[in-house]
Amino acid sequence: MDMGEVNKYFVVKQRAVPDVLLKVMEAKRLLETEKVMTIQEATDAVGISRSSFYKYKDDIFQFHDNTQGTTITLTFQIDDEPGLLSDVLKIIAECHGNILTIHQSIPINGVASLSLSIQVLQSTGDISRMLERLESRKGVRYVKLLARD
Repeated sequence: MDMGEVNKYFVVKQRAVPDVLLKVMEAKRLLETEKVMTIQEATDAVGISRSSFYKYKDDIFQFHDNTQGTTITLTFQIDDEPGLLSDVLKIIAECHGNILTIHQSIPINGVASLSLSIQVLQSTGDISRMLERLESRKGVRYVKLLARD
């Protein structure tokens, strides 16, 4: 597999998603809605191992057609390179995302952690495409969707 293809995003119909991934989604839903449920209880309830949950939990999330007005939180690892943060913000602006918060750590060994909260507007383009553009920018080591409110 080409390294450029490792972080591509796809939208697939539910019937095409392997059962284990659907169960991971159900376990995540249980954890979000049940206040005292542990990961072990959630995985037992849906019939998967904790290792399967941890393996896939960051790689599958519910797609919603209507994300307008929601806020997404992204975390990045980026190289300490002049203009890189500006380029990241420019990509988000080109996709019509409204940046609400920015937090960048002091670079250690030439790498900084970056956290952004972005409001998704009616004019915001495809979020998956925005993430692909961010990930493909030279100097961006990884992008992870942390939350969606």
